[in-house]
Amino acid sequence: MSSLTRRGFLATGLATVVAPAAFWRSAKAEDGTIELTAKPFEKSIPGGGAPASTLWGYQDQVPGPLLRARQGETLRIRFRNELPEPSSIHWHGVRVDNSMDGVAGLTQAPVPPGDTFDYEVNLPDAGTFWYHAHTKSWDQVARGLYGPLIVEERAPTFTPEADILLMLDDWRLDAQGRFDAASLGNMMDWSHAGRLGNYLTVNGMTSPDISVPANTWLRLRLINACNSRILEIDPNRFSARVIAYDGQAIGEARELDYAPLLLGPAQRVDLLVRFDTPGPVALEELSQSSAYRFATLNVADNETRQDREPTLPPNLLPAPDLRNAQMFELLMEGGAMGQMSQLTYNGRAQTRMDFMANKQVWGFNGVANMADEPFFSVARGQSVIVNVVNRTSFPHAMHTHGHHFKLLERNGQAGDEQIWRDTFLIEPDGMAKIAFVADNPGKWLFHCHMLEHAAAGMTTWFEIT
Repeated sequence: MSSLTRRGFLATGLATVVAPAAFWRSAKAEDGTIELTAKPFEKSIPGGGAPASTLWGYQDQVPGPLLRARQGETLRIRFRNELPEPSSIHWHGVRVDNSMDGVAGLTQAPVPPGDTFDYEVNLPDAGTFWYHAHTKSWDQVARGLYGPLIVEERAPTFTPEADILLMLDDWRLDAQGRFDAASLGNMMDWSHAGRLGNYLTVNGMTSPDISVPANTWLRLRLINACNSRILEIDPNRFSARVIAYDGQAIGEARELDYAPLLLGPAQRVDLLVRFDTPGPVALEELSQSSAYRFATLNVADNETRQDREPTLPPNLLPAPDLRNAQMFELLMEGGAMGQMSQLTYNGRAQTRMDFMANKQVWGFNGVANMADEPFFSVARGQSVIVNVVNRTSFPHAMHTHGHHFKLLERNGQAGDEQIWRDTFLIEPDGMAKIAFVADNPGKWLFHCHMLEHAAAGMTTWFEIT
């Protein structure tokens, strides 16, 4: 079920010509409060006459409404739950107050069906972020509970027609083209690579044609909303350069000296590109045996020429003091073809029957899923270094809540980029070292963002006092 296809049951001609912002509907603001209602609704994922699926979405759409604000502002969101089960919302990559982080069971109680919860989301950083359900994420995000969150720089950098948002997701469809809800919770997915879909959408559409102007510097914001799929993209194929990772500007636009760029689940990348010749430009995903065109930029004539290359101002993140940092070790174990026999869950060692019954097949430092005690506890302002060792047969996308970190090393080699991220990829039998200043008090989740891996044990937390 890992191959991305257009599926044999689909008719041709599904691509839709859209302007950059045409898909996104704004949530309604009343007295400064934005309403986000989660509920089931019907939608055909492929379109083109394919049967409708029952999905879960915010404001009856997938992805959910585009939330857009300016750096330094506060979003006030009234979340209304009209689902048949509890839910909550996490603001991925945003350095929010801990009580607003949306992690059911750690920072808040899940919101029951028929109830509401008011979020106040402070926005200290400009950049590309997103929001998604954080109760049974492996299930609720797969059903469609996610959307984009864009925080604009204090001084506008790109015009609306030059600011292109591409939110990618892979769906698992059955033979009739419907969302395969019956396969959710599959043990094979939980113990192997996670839930991999067989159909890719961009902004909820099939291979859209997106109109963009020629002779203009464009900002392409790519968000990977897949449960577990690592997307492979080569910006060099269309002469694009990187200007931001995970919402954090890197300064001068950077041409990659390698290919492809791996975009893990929950990661974002902003690209800078300009096309001087009208015509179609294919954007392709490269992880399969042949390139898969997920969108086309339809470059139109534009008499105005923009020659000055825009730059993004960096966000003000505290640099970790590496000499005085506290160091912690995180050993990743378990999964298929891995060592599961040493994992404990709820305070006791698991047997083979336990693994089959509770599906807790992954662990950190010998423990499956969150323990009562934190992974570590430090005082506010303390610099932290975490050495992560992956002793499993699969890659993982590790996400730190409430903080961005410097990626210092990979496999013992100092990183050339020293970039800020909130989610990093670690390969099988790999090692990575990250560092950050623990300056945001509260209890923060640290987990694999392959959502099935997180549910199956790769979840812990740390505390800042």
